[in-house]
Amino acid sequence: MKLKVVDLSRILAGPYCAMMLGDLGADVIKVERPGNGDETRGWGPPFDAEGESAYFLSVNRNKKSLAADLTEARDQLLVRELIGEADVVLDNFLEGALGRLGLDPDELLHRHPSLIWCTISGFGKESVRPGYDFVIQAECGWMSITGEKEGPPMKVGVALADVLAGKDAAIAILAAVAERGSAPLPVARRRIRISLADSARAALTNVAQNVLVTSLDAGRWGNAHPNLVPYELFEASDRPLVIAVGSDAQWKACAGALELGDLADDESLATNAGRVRNRSRVVAAVSRRVREKSAKHWIQRLEAAGVPCGLVKSVREALDSGDASPVTGVRPSVPGSVRLRPPKLDEHGEAIRALRWRAF
Repeated sequence: MKLKVVDLSRILAGPYCAMMLGDLGADVIKVERPGNGDETRGWGPPFDAEGESAYFLSVNRNKKSLAADLTEARDQLLVRELIGEADVVLDNFLEGALGRLGLDPDELLHRHPSLIWCTISGFGKESVRPGYDFVIQAECGWMSITGEKEGPPMKVGVALADVLAGKDAAIAILAAVAERGSAPLPVARRRIRISLADSARAALTNVAQNVLVTSLDAGRWGNAHPNLVPYELFEASDRPLVIAVGSDAQWKACAGALELGDLADDESLATNAGRVRNRSRVVAAVSRRVREKSAKHWIQRLEAAGVPCGLVKSVREALDSGDASPVTGVRPSVPGSVRLRPPKLDEHGEAIRALRWRAF
C-alpha cells in the first residue's frame, strides 16, 4: 500500500519526517504558504544555481509542492479534500492554530476514521513556545554534557534534536499505519504527538541512567567517555584519530597493537572498571605512543587487531565515501529511494488542484 501524506510542516523535524516517508515510497504533498513557502527556502547562503537554499534541499526530496493560503476558504477546502483522501497528515503548528484555519485535527480525525495525524512541537501540547533545536539542546541537558571538561557548554554541530524528533515521528506514524491495518483505531491512537524536548531527553539514554542511578549530575567529558577507557580522541603525528575500546578483549588487542606490553599485562587494567579508575595513566600512555607515528599506521594496526578506531574526517571527506547529491542530499538512511528532487514552490500546484492525488 502506498501511503498518501499531507505535509503541513516546515523548517526541519516535520519535513525530515515527511522526506523519510517519501524515501520509503509514500506520495507526499508539501503544503506551503504562497509567496515565500517554507521558511528554510530563505535560509542561506549557500543557495544552488537555481536559487534553492541548501538547507531546504536537505530535507524536502520526494515531495510535490502546493502553495495554499489557509486563510482563504477555497484553499481550506482544497486541503480538506486532500486530507480526506490521505493516510497521514503531518504538522508543526502551535496548538489550536489549525482549528482557527478550518483544519481542526480532532474534527478531521472523527470525520475520516482511517486518518493518522502527527503533530510535532517543541515542548509538547501545553506549550506555546517555539521549538528551535538550539533551545531544546540547551534545556534538555545536551549542552551541559557537550564540550571540553573545563570549557563552556556546547551544542552539537547538527540540529540533532530536530532530526531525532523527525525520526521518532516517522516511527510512530508507521507503527500506527501497521496497527491500523489489523483493526480500526480509536481517535486517540491515531492522534500522534511528538515533541523535540521528549525526543531529546529520551536520547540522553545511558547518560540519563547514570544520573538516575547515582543521583550525581552529568558533566562534560570532551572527547572522552564517562564509562569506558580508552574511548576518546588521540593525536597521531599527522592528524587525530579515535580509539573506542568497548570490551576487555578489545583492550588486550589495543595494548598489543600499540605495543604497550606493560599495560596489557597489568591486572589492575584487565577490566574496564579498573581502567576507568586508572584513566589518567592509561590515557597518558596511549597518547604518548600514538603521537610517535601517523594515524594511518595506527589505524592499520588497530583494525588488524579488531579494535574499533577511525580517522577524524571532515564533512567533505565523509561525503566522499557515500552517495550524496548537491540536489537531493545524502542518500536515504532507510531502505528507500530518491524519486523526486526537492520541489520549487508550488511547482505542482496546478496539477494537484486539477487532479488531487491523481497528480502523482
